[in-house]
Amino acid sequence: MVRSAEPEGFDAVATLLGELGRPVLTAATRPPARAIYLRHLARAETASLVAESDGDVIGFMSLEFRDRLNQSRLQAWIPDLIVTESSRGMGAGRALLLRGIELAKARGCWSVTLESGHQRHAAHGLYRAAGMADEGLYFRLHLQEADAGA
Repeated sequence: MVRSAEPEGFDAVATLLGELGRPVLTAATRPPARAIYLRHLARAETASLVAESDGDVIGFMSLEFRDRLNQSRLQAWIPDLIVTESSRGMGAGRALLLRGIELAKARGCWSVTLESGHQRHAAHGLYRAAGMADEGLYFRLHLQEADAGA
């Protein structure tokens, strides 16, 4: 089952994001991360979904609807899509992705984009099966690390 994420689901979502490779929360980072999560849920230009199985949260997807300067319609961007390792291959990721695509169509978006690590081959198969195409590379500069080396 896919439904909207709720404020009380923060701990489950934080655990899933850790599986995606996001930093593991500590006592110091948990309160600001929770505040960001709550802010994200409240924003009109976002949607956050969870997949459940037997009442347990097994997947999470965040979706942002953003402007692009060369388009008159919004673009949907998926910054996070994760299914817990023990539940992969059961259709939860597909259900989350398809629901996100439905939401993007309902908002009149011109495209749906996401980034994915090179090593996530199974996820790439899911994206291709949903009709997505690999159209680029993803580059990042960690500013804290770059500043330290300057």
